[in-house]
Amino acid sequence: MNNYKLLPALISLLHTRNLTESAKSLNVTQSAMSKTLSQIRDAFHDPILIREANHFVLTQRGEELKVQLPSLIQNLDNLYLPKELDITQCQRQFILASSDYVSQFILPDICAQMVSSAPNISVEYLLWQKSWLYELSHRSLDLVSTIVDAVPENLYGKKMAEDELVIVMRKSHPKVQSPFTVQDYTEAKHIVISGGGDKDSPIEAALSKLDLKRKVFASVPFFQSAIELLLQTDTILTTPLHIAADFSHIHDLKIKPLPLDIKPHQYYILWHAKNNLDPEHRWFREICYQLFKAHLNKTIKYGLKVLNN
Repeated sequence: MNNYKLLPALISLLHTRNLTESAKSLNVTQSAMSKTLSQIRDAFHDPILIREANHFVLTQRGEELKVQLPSLIQNLDNLYLPKELDITQCQRQFILASSDYVSQFILPDICAQMVSSAPNISVEYLLWQKSWLYELSHRSLDLVSTIVDAVPENLYGKKMAEDELVIVMRKSHPKVQSPFTVQDYTEAKHIVISGGGDKDSPIEAALSKLDLKRKVFASVPFFQSAIELLLQTDTILTTPLHIAADFSHIHDLKIKPLPLDIKPHQYYILWHAKNNLDPEHRWFREICYQLFKAHLNKTIKYGLKVLNN
């Protein structure tokens, strides 16, 4: 195995061509420097320095090393420098995971802001699966926006907002004008969304405590398909308030309180510790955080206004 500890002594000897001067510059004895020179000669299979009268001359190999080593050592030193961010030169693909709702309502703003500063970046969007939460160390995934109660070990996270669950139905639904009880809830036909994270476990847990179950009419992977079903059937969808607010702004939908005691969802962006100090990743996640948070705050505020009217 190569002994890279010999390189500082070799560089000094190549420049001074003098054992005494090199020993002084490296703060070692002349005998230690002489021993080091022997080790250098063995390592490079070349005398490197040849005594001639009262001075040394470099061999051809020594002359080559004198030219090559400074740039090589500089490149090694550069490895220890902090990575500087020039985002205009970034050609990285960032991978973000969340629900299809995020891809529809927030991702376009994220991409627009990113590409304005880094024209050569690209984005891959994945539909988040809750089983991935403990697999981020070996997944090619930069950032996730999801619901968690606590940030798992080896992950970093920033909380964006808290949001309550509500019921959404079409405005021609038979129960649209009357209060919605727990009995109404269990007897209703439900649309559930299977993709983009776990939004239903708290509902099932709350119903289980009451020894109740709900009737699932249809399970679909995307919010948009769930909304289309709501608009054409007397079904209901249980969803976070900010999502209900966005879709009710576009479609003829009614938002009603959920007749179950469920604590608010905690919305986080999460990333693995392996990416925490990377400047490009920090730039990416800060853009996502700011846009996610702004969208959540705006839609939750609007949703509360609609819910209380």
